[in-house]
Amino acid sequence: MELKDIKSVYFIGGGGIGMSAIARYFISRGIVVAGYDKTPTELTLQLEKEGMLLHYDEDIDSIPHACRKPESTLVIYTPAIPKDHKELNYFIDNGFDVEKRAQVLGMLTRTHKGLCFAGTHGKTTTSAMCAHIMHQSALDCNAFLGGISKNYHTNYILSEKSDYVVIEADEFDRSFHWLRPWMSVITSTDPDHLDIYGTKEAYLESFSHYTSLIQPGGALIIREGLEMSIDVQEGVRVYNYGTDSGDFHADNIVIENGEITFDFISPIENVKGIQLGQPVSINIENGIAAMAMAQLNGCNAEELRYGMMTYHGVDRRSDFKIKSDTAVLLSDYAHHPQEIFHSARSIRELYKNRHITAIFQPHLYTRTRDFYKDFADSLSLLDKVVLCDIYPAREEPIPGVTSQLIYDNIKPGVEKEMIHKEEVLQYVRDNATDVVVILGAGDLDNYVTQIETILKEKCARP
Repeated sequence: MELKDIKSVYFIGGGGIGMSAIARYFISRGIVVAGYDKTPTELTLQLEKEGMLLHYDEDIDSIPHACRKPESTLVIYTPAIPKDHKELNYFIDNGFDVEKRAQVLGMLTRTHKGLCFAGTHGKTTTSAMCAHIMHQSALDCNAFLGGISKNYHTNYILSEKSDYVVIEADEFDRSFHWLRPWMSVITSTDPDHLDIYGTKEAYLESFSHYTSLIQPGGALIIREGLEMSIDVQEGVRVYNYGTDSGDFHADNIVIENGEITFDFISPIENVKGIQLGQPVSINIENGIAAMAMAQLNGCNAEELRYGMMTYHGVDRRSDFKIKSDTAVLLSDYAHHPQEIFHSARSIRELYKNRHITAIFQPHLYTRTRDFYKDFADSLSLLDKVVLCDIYPAREEPIPGVTSQLIYDNIKPGVEKEMIHKEEVLQYVRDNATDVVVILGAGDLDNYVTQIETILKEKCARP
């Protein structure tokens, strides 16, 4: 189905962060947008305010009449939806055009210049940085982000004039193979989703194939030292980047008084005096990749400086809720061992002489089974680790796989404790806290606002 033929769009699993960005795209085009999601959330309620027709019961009769015409209705579903879903099978059985979210993004990369960000971790922050740099520049851009931008309070950026579209390229279920990037950044290839790929080799091969999809005339910007082969087409330029080496890198890094500045070294033009609007050390590397992409597409030095200085971050990515001499609280979506390692290292650099407690909810039984020792090693960088039960998401329990696996491998000398999610608020009330980080991709973040209130009340006590 071509864009000009679409009169209505129906989403199955419409409340997800990636799906909602596409929903907002179609809402902005004046198309009827409707869908199903399992439970109402803050995001789904906001989508309803913006004009999306949503329901929360798996019910064919709840599908609006405007979405019952196969010749003019596009149906989009998320891979997390089970194959026996009644509404999904209604559309399949009645000849509708039924596509995955990634297929729709692939369509957009064929009609726009797709600036795509792939990697096991780092892609949400890096793509959001690049989108902000470009949106406030003369180039402008559209963007489909994997998180809520704190600059724009949304995961979708609309431009009426720009041909650029910033997209987070998701490797889950090989979704990014639907894309045809104009340019792409690859931030990391630490094995993940082994329930899908089976082996590390298959995971790395998937990234290799992804590089072959970049359009001739475009570019690949890849972090130095990644364990993968490159298979780009003739005419695709290849650059590497890193914190202190690579075609694009940083120099004169200064970290002090809660601020980070550095010079951006580039084969196109060096830019002095970059200041991070969200000053955590991992954002030096993220910022280099984002600026490389923006600069290759025409952003000038002043636009890079201003964009980096005014970037405020993404919800749940090094997301500070309290930042004071008596208490610090941040929420971080980190759910892979390497993500947690980078998050822990950044927090330790910022708060060298303070006591840091991580409250971590592991995400997926398979990921815990495959990486529990790595999780324990990364968490052991902090002073205390409080482990909650595994968030199952799409999975059924695996015998013997619990948070205990991580707990038992935390390094000696690190305080540790195991509690149920429902006990988190009482734990924060009853225990001494200084710097607290809430880690994980599950639903523990739902407690962050209440934790913030509890910590502020504790700080206010004489």
